[in-house]
Amino acid sequence: MKVIHAVTVALSLGLMAGTAFAAAHAELMVRASDQDLSGGTVTAEEIVTGANGWLVVHRTEDGMKPGPVVGHAPLKKGKNMNVTAILTEEVAQGDKLMLMLHGEDGGMKTGIFEYSLGAKEDGPVKVDGKLVMSVVSAR
Repeated sequence: MKVIHAVTVALSLGLMAGTAFAAAHAELMVRASDQDLSGGTVTAEEIVTGANGWLVVHRTEDGMKPGPVVGHAPLKKGKNMNVTAILTEEVAQGDKLMLMLHGEDGGMKTGIFEYSLGAKEDGPVKVDGKLVMSVVSAR
């Protein structure tokens, strides 16, 4: 009876750990809407991350490839609400911005944003090979 109980507990723990791991990856997200950017900032309504990291704002176009970085803001592990990044360049009405989840990995200093386009330091977070991001248009 003790063996059966031990096996049942082990299986249950394994299933819970696997489910928690899958749920954590499934929940990573950036949610943002088109908005007025004339004030020099952009806001993501909700971001869920598995570790401390960054909201990184890239310029983009209809091809949806990330372009130059034009802003960033720090994120804490878990759910982040109403995260605002200051834009380093003016954004015209109709311009598109990609709000992307980046990690806090591989850089020289923790808490200092070190990414530049194509670098590995503080690079983009991907789930199943796809970027965790949302695209907004400037109104």
